[in-house]
Amino acid sequence: MNDLKQAAEREPGVLATVKAVGASFFGVRGGKAHASDVTRLNPVVVIAVGVALAAVFVVVLVVVASVAAG
Repeated sequence: MNDLKQAAEREPGVLATVKAVGASFFGVRGGKAHASDVTRLNPVVVIAVGVALAAVFVVVLVVVASVAAG
């Protein structure tokens, strides 16, 4: 339980989090980078960025589909 509390208190590093989540969307994150991310990224921020990027992805797909449909 103490480890989880310490992980949640890490500095967010939003740009690093966006890069890590974006790379994981495409499956191009290497093992060393993943191990580094686990120790330095805030898991709460990772979840928030993941949900936000997924929502942006869905919106982009809807817009592309509506433009393609005419």
